[in-house]
Amino acid sequence: MASIPGAWRRLAAGAGVIALGVYMSTCSSPEPAPQPHASGLWGDLKAVVSVKELMKYMIDPVADNIFNAVGSVMTKNGIEERQPKSDEDWDRIQVGAVSLAEGAYLLKVPRPFAPPGDLNNSTGPNAVELSPAQILAKVQRDPVEWNARIETLRNASLAVMDIVRKRDVNGLWDAGEILDQACEACHRSYWYPGEDAAFYRNLRRRLEQSRIGSQPETSGAPKK
Repeated sequence: MASIPGAWRRLAAGAGVIALGVYMSTCSSPEPAPQPHASGLWGDLKAVVSVKELMKYMIDPVADNIFNAVGSVMTKNGIEERQPKSDEDWDRIQVGAVSLAEGAYLLKVPRPFAPPGDLNNSTGPNAVELSPAQILAKVQRDPVEWNARIETLRNASLAVMDIVRKRDVNGLWDAGEILDQACEACHRSYWYPGEDAAFYRNLRRRLEQSRIGSQPETSGAPKK
């Protein structure tokens, strides 16, 4: 075992080497090595599918992990309240929340709004949906709204992640409602703005007229 004085000498010598290195680096002041740019390191993101397909095959399915976590279900034994009870149930909700929080930013990657040839329900009289070209024009006119909608979806997903951490069953009810409102508000702005209050009033009126017209006349009843 080395003596204490010897150990101190080796320690002092090492400190001197370190000090010399610091001194030399200070004097020479070399330029810091350039950091690789993010796009150069990871490559530019390239979309695979359209916004409509991204919603159908990714966003919507994982959102169901949250929407279906709590609720009232009618069974043969009556109404059954559904809520997470096991770690597996909570993990399923977490899968939905994490996938939404990360996947929301994929909407920032430039991509078509619908597959080729899909014009949405945007043709004919009283069309309720915007065409992909109309959606693109709306986003280009006001990109701030588009990004704000994305952030709203992401924040709702982050709130669910916090609820999962706390195992807060009651909080899931409110979180599901907030998430649903975030999704629906975006859809009504960019996808089917034509489905407004007037649209549903006209729809109810047409359904009522169709119902009355399909009723058979009662024989012998005086006609009005």
